Amino acid sequence: MAQPLAGVRIADFSHVIAGPLATHFLCLLGAEVIKIEPEGGDVLRNYTRRRELRGMAEPFIGANAGKKSVVLDLKSDFGREAARRIVASADIMVENFRPGVIDRLGLGYDTVRQDNPGLIFCSISGYGQSGPMRDYPAIDQIIQSVSGLMGLSGEADSGPMRVGFPIVDTYSALLAAFAIQSAYIQRERDPDRRGQHIDMAMLDASLVMMASVVNPMFISDIEPRRTGNRGFSLAPTADTFETRDVPITIGAVQQNQYERLCNAIGRPDLLADPRFAEPEARMTHDAALQAELSRTFATRGGLEWEAILSEAGVPAGAVRPVREVLDLPQLEGRDLKLSIEVPNEAVPRATILNAGFRFAHDGPGTTAPPPSLGQHTEEILAELGLSPA
Repeated sequence: MAQPLAGVRIADFSHVIAGPLATHFLCLLGAEVIKIEPEGGDVLRNYTRRRELRGMAEPFIGANAGKKSVVLDLKSDFGREAARRIVASADIMVENFRPGVIDRLGLGYDTVRQDNPGLIFCSISGYGQSGPMRDYPAIDQIIQSVSGLMGLSGEADSGPMRVGFPIVDTYSALLAAFAIQSAYIQRERDPDRRGQHIDMAMLDASLVMMASVVNPMFISDIEPRRTGNRGFSLAPTADTFETRDVPITIGAVQQNQYERLCNAIGRPDLLADPRFAEPEARMTHDAALQAELSRTFATRGGLEWEAILSEAGVPAGAVRPVREVLDLPQLEGRDLKLSIEVPNEAVPRATILNAGFRFAHDGPGTTAPPPSLGQHTEEILAELGLSPA
């Protein structure tokens, strides 16, 4: 049995993170992704601190393994003709130019669907293809600010704080990949095999990502606020505590979990204390309970507490740096890591992340390397009856 998207061709006109990462997920599921790049290449190729990796930067490797690279000048007649032929041969097209740019290049949805009425066309932009902010330039950091995400990150008495990685780009990519596959299934079930234009806005995606605070605001006008490391329940036993070495986060949000917590840490007195016996009382005496827990957690190390609490049925996890997480035995056998060749002498082989889910058979993954710039130009154009010369 083949991978889910085997035989599906994607014309990928996107660059940097959100678009390429969306097509990366589809590539991991078996799609053929033709990455159309300008002569200078996707700027993500140079997002590296290592000079010897310029042109094949670490983020580029991770988001473009298995794709094919075609270099075209979309401002030239030949480049536009070649691009139109690639799109005409594709099932899906993805672009993340600012609104209006793809139309000015003669590759807008209304134009290309004339040759390919079944095309799934996905436009990814900061604010979408409509509205008063549609033409504003945007990157992940800007949308984190505009969406309110930065205003929710940090301690209650701190200023806004950016999430420490491009979270909006990443979630937008996942949502775009989901939308593209949904539209593809819709087309396959349509007797007329009609295509679809997907308008994917990073601002919209960020609000969907924050549904747990946006929906309560819609429904009950509850104003979201910064809560630092406190969990969504706001329970005093859903927080991060210092230990003898590394901090530990616990999530005892239900009464039975609180009871297990008290017994596991050897503090049955906290169950008997009327200030802490019931959920409402614990919220009222929040600071006092946290002070008691802090004294107890300081007596052991974070990993020791993690084992004790987890075995007792209390959600708990020591705070780890990413490097340590990647070495966890838990990840072995999870199909989370892919080993691929890289066309660069400085890093001839690399490990990258897979899709993050497993199938019983024919699941996500690739063994193909990321493409060097323009590596497949002649191959693809020859297939379409064109010569780069």
